[in-house]
Amino acid sequence: MSVVRYIDLNSDLGESYGQWRMGDDAAILPLISSANVACGFHAGSPAGILATLRAAQRLGVTVGAHVSYPDLVGFGRRNMDVASDELTADVIYQIGALQGLAAAAGTRVRYVKPHGALYNTIAHDERQARAVIDALLALDNSFSLVALAGSPLIGWAQASGIHTVAEAFADRAYHRNGTLVSRRAAGAVIHDPQEVARRVVQMVTEGGVTSVEGEFTVIRADSVCIHGDSPDAVEMTRQIRQRLDAEGILIRAFKQGT
Repeated sequence: MSVVRYIDLNSDLGESYGQWRMGDDAAILPLISSANVACGFHAGSPAGILATLRAAQRLGVTVGAHVSYPDLVGFGRRNMDVASDELTADVIYQIGALQGLAAAAGTRVRYVKPHGALYNTIAHDERQARAVIDALLALDNSFSLVALAGSPLIGWAQASGIHTVAEAFADRAYHRNGTLVSRRAAGAVIHDPQEVARRVVQMVTEGGVTSVEGEFTVIRADSVCIHGDSPDAVEMTRQIRQRLDAEGILIRAFKQGT
């Protein structure tokens, strides 16, 4: 009997702001199963976010809140030492805003994925991680939390009763210990669509990727992210889908929390 394999493909969308365009949501949405939609703190205008949510609803793409530090100028990629109660309130505020827009679009927010510096910080910083966890518990404990595969955050969230989704990155290089190579380092971001597609297939079929040190590194992921702001995002996603289809691997949204 054949084994049916599947993976969730997610992408960061809704990040355009007025006349300033970021990514190509219309081209990416038909190719993915989950959309991490900006909530206005790092990117995204209300009208643009609403348009992305409506398109996701039409295509049956699952929607998640892409919450961030309040950092429009830095696109949410600058570290911030935010007080716990302030961070909890910030996350609740962002999810609530997206829930309102999602309801107007005929869909709903089903998970939360932190963005940029917040994502990287709470993967290992327990104080800020618990502030984000508290936000989910205060608002809706049925939300899933997308977190870096292998990070301590997954254990902290699960111990608090939050359903977690382990995530890997299609276009990012890894060290042998499973951590991401810093964006400041050469080769941290992979731009060749065919190489990116090959690595995603390796993640699904072999449970890991080849690290920058040349060693196979185990990465157990429920979802794979394609960065929507990458210049090659659309072609990467097409190549990934073609390779996954050829391997008989289904693309579908990850299992939600209770």
